Amino acid sequence: MLKIIMRFKNIKIIEDPELLINARKPEGKLGSKLIEKMNVNHEGLAQWSLSHLDISKDDVILDIGCGGGVNVDRFLKITENKVYGLDYSEAACEKSALLNEEAISDGRCEIIQGSVSELPFDDNTFDIATGFETVYFWPDFINDLKEVHRVLKDDGRIFIANEALPKENDARQKELIELLNMKIYSKDQLEEYLLEAGFSNVISYVKESKDSFTGESADWICVIGQK
Repeated sequence: MLKIIMRFKNIKIIEDPELLINARKPEGKLGSKLIEKMNVNHEGLAQWSLSHLDISKDDVILDIGCGGGVNVDRFLKITENKVYGLDYSEAACEKSALLNEEAISDGRCEIIQGSVSELPFDDNTFDIATGFETVYFWPDFINDLKEVHRVLKDDGRIFIANEALPKENDARQKELIELLNMKIYSKDQLEEYLLEAGFSNVISYVKESKDSFTGESADWICVIGQK
């Protein structure tokens, strides 16, 4: 299997591009492998970002781009209500369903394969909708945010957590953007787009940390908006 060697800032990184490309839509054995890596690598981001989100035992929660289902499992331990996970990757849905098998059997959880651009839910369904490391890949960001707005209850909240903010002249980040056909949004862009999609009381938190792939310094961000 071919590998790419990239050098930047005097650090040499060896990566498998066939593995990385699955970050957009995990498929097959490589996709399954990447999901397992993301479950571990993104734990720090999840713990930090969720410290800014109040979740009650009555909240109905949707995790968009649920990946391996770690955050679905996390929410099930906080709320006594139902938790839904949605991902457009079949491999991710299988992993998430396996991890949350007991809650699914108990009727407390559903894992659904679908797209954020056309959410398979009625209006005013959820108290909270989350997206961890996923909005980079949403196909039509403004309209997708409006779709999330539609399925939230009045006063419901959208929660976005990303491990990256744009960096000028960063060869590594440019390489990933081109490889994955992704979009990395700035703090101002995220706030502006949420407001444009109809959300209010938008607030952001930023923390200097490390990139889970490279160990390089990176800015983590979480953004919360209210319907």
